[in-house]
Amino acid sequence: MVAGAPSPPDGFRRLMSRWTTGVSVVTAHDGAVDAGLTVNALLSVSLAPPALLVSLMHDVDTLPVLERSGRFGASLLAADQRSLSERFALPSAPARKFEGVPIHRAPHGSALLDGTLGGVECRVVSRTPAFDHILVMGEVEYQEVGRDALPLVFYRSGYGEADASGRIRLPSGRP
Repeated sequence: MVAGAPSPPDGFRRLMSRWTTGVSVVTAHDGAVDAGLTVNALLSVSLAPPALLVSLMHDVDTLPVLERSGRFGASLLAADQRSLSERFALPSAPARKFEGVPIHRAPHGSALLDGTLGGVECRVVSRTPAFDHILVMGEVEYQEVGRDALPLVFYRSGYGEADASGRIRLPSGRP
């Protein structure tokens, strides 16, 4: 491949795997339905008013619930919550993802996972198609600070591991 030329999706995936990201679970609630998925494309957009942007694949099962409700929640995962990230990343029925997972409700009903670094509930203010994703902008209507712990991070297609000294070791991945 020529340097600077567009790359195929697998090449771009490899490149972007070198960018360390935090891990969150984005949820939506409509009536009796909860849906959620693991996301590392979550971005703080504004402090005044506080706003977030989340990038979701256009075919995820959480998107229709989010669109019906007009709101979403986001729980920022701690380093010891890898199992929650893996659970919400699986392609399984939305209700199954929440089975046995301790949650509490934000004021407008979004499920926030217990024991996280913090969480927010946002009102959707815009939705923009972007290639195979939908960029959802939300104004934060509720926020909570959770426990003080190391974050769950993702790097080179693997999770960072917290050690006893309070440091995060990143996976070495591919050369």
